[in-house]
Amino acid sequence: MRFIAMAIAIAALSACGGGGSSGSGSGAVVVGASPGSSPVATPTSTSTASAAPSGPLNASEASRLLTQATFGPTDASIADAQAKGASGWIDAQLATPRTGSSHLAYFDTRAAEKDAGGTTFYESWWRDAMTAPDQLRQRTAFALSQIFVISFQDPNTVYRGAASYYDMLENDAFGNFRKLLEDVTMHPTIARYLTYAGNEKDNDVTGSHPDENYAREVMQLMTIGLHELNNDGTLKRDGAGAAIATYDADDIKGLARVFTGIGYWATTPNATTFKGSKAPIDTYVTPMIFYPQYHSTLEKKFLNVTIPASASPDTAGDIKIALDALFNHPNVGPFIATRLIQQLVTSNPSPAYVGRVATVFNNNGANVRGDIGAVVKAVLMDPEARDTSVVSSLSFGKLREPVIRLANWGRAFGATSKSGHWLLGSTTASIALSQTALTSPSVFNFWRPGYTPPAVTEAGSRGLTAPEFQVVDEVTTATWVNLAAEIVSFGIGGTSKDMTSDLSAEIALANDPAALVAKINMLLFYGQMSDSMKGKLTTAINRVPYPGASEAAARLSRAQAAVFLSLISPEYLIQR
Repeated sequence: MRFIAMAIAIAALSACGGGGSSGSGSGAVVVGASPGSSPVATPTSTSTASAAPSGPLNASEASRLLTQATFGPTDASIADAQAKGASGWIDAQLATPRTGSSHLAYFDTRAAEKDAGGTTFYESWWRDAMTAPDQLRQRTAFALSQIFVISFQDPNTVYRGAASYYDMLENDAFGNFRKLLEDVTMHPTIARYLTYAGNEKDNDVTGSHPDENYAREVMQLMTIGLHELNNDGTLKRDGAGAAIATYDADDIKGLARVFTGIGYWATTPNATTFKGSKAPIDTYVTPMIFYPQYHSTLEKKFLNVTIPASASPDTAGDIKIALDALFNHPNVGPFIATRLIQQLVTSNPSPAYVGRVATVFNNNGANVRGDIGAVVKAVLMDPEARDTSVVSSLSFGKLREPVIRLANWGRAFGATSKSGHWLLGSTTASIALSQTALTSPSVFNFWRPGYTPPAVTEAGSRGLTAPEFQVVDEVTTATWVNLAAEIVSFGIGGTSKDMTSDLSAEIALANDPAALVAKINMLLFYGQMSDSMKGKLTTAINRVPYPGASEAAARLSRAQAAVFLSLISPEYLIQR
């Protein structure tokens, strides 16, 4: 009955000119695309926005802030943000400590109850995404996990170690970037993933050289990028107009020597524990330690820095010098500013937007460099982020990540877990969403931050960046439509459908389609649903017979159809 009602609603929406199941998923054509063209992201934003609002927010403004800064608005969080105002709400979130138990603690507790594998981490991850009060921390940690990447897809990733790694990202989410960089560097999980744990110095006898993976990726993907940048994120160019590389093969070689002699923690360190063999249970959740006998004592040159021969390997020696050099590189501000803006607000921030956020990275106002909390606030409080006029413009926005969509559904409609364990495993989620935390296919994340669709598309013809569209195709589009139908009607999480939503508030409005649309508009569209979309959705809801043979069944069908059609609509999938 429920799927029949949804089919009627889809047909009604299609008849009104909206997209049906083939045109309303994540691959739907957005406003401004040429007929028949591939999906597009929004064009480069401009810097014409007025100052960010101060004082109380209206409901729409509050919902939009929460769309950018959390895993999704709720009625209660909208009211809270309205009362506190944008700046006040962000400050309150920055001051909120981690509110849930750590992922590692949860993992260990569950390990005593069952065979704890990768799915255990996702139980605590989805619990926090759906219910944790420290939503800005949760959302920021998820963004950081896509910059400082590890992945369960690598067989070297230890489940317990990954839980510890994510705890570290959450703990450091509002701290200083320099500390985050050191904590990442010394964590055994990323050291296994990027193969520098147990990294040995040059050996003239065997001809072996230090592993270069981390040296390369910490520069390219985590701090400075491939090319020198101005503070506003635009490329610096040489006299011939060519982009200037930030590093070369010699820089990688010199930096790789720094990351030698770092091995696994052990109560009694020795040659065996250096490589992680026969080590205690906490080896993969405890910061690595130094084994001086394996550290290169050769001179190390990189990024215009020279470390003399025979320097010490620890965080007071070579590591400190190297991480300080990376942290203080002028590229880091605009590099991290761009990544966080793309993760939270828009795929194509203007140079002015990037420059304002990078300036805060360089100095938070108290002569502190690298204050991540201040940077996150600058991202969200920037006039371009808070200006509601961009909602109707093609010059702003991003595709909602699949994980965000599912979490948004759960938060908006009060999802709960029957078992209390949020049983949405990594495999199920990966197949259904084509994305799950800590499961990217490579160190480059799920998509490249600079991805531009093919030139035949609207976005490609304009040279626009649209990272999340790299995984959009006919299959992922259809998969999202099918998943949306499933979660709205039955829930998700194994055969028991462990995670289900509560549509009682929507069911109560089912006999008043305009009121039902208004409620969904605030929760999923931050109050900015177009009049055209409102009309089509209202018509589609009215096509579901009411009251029919059973008023209760009709109310349920109408509520489910309204939520389902909203979740697969282009206006929902493009966050502005």
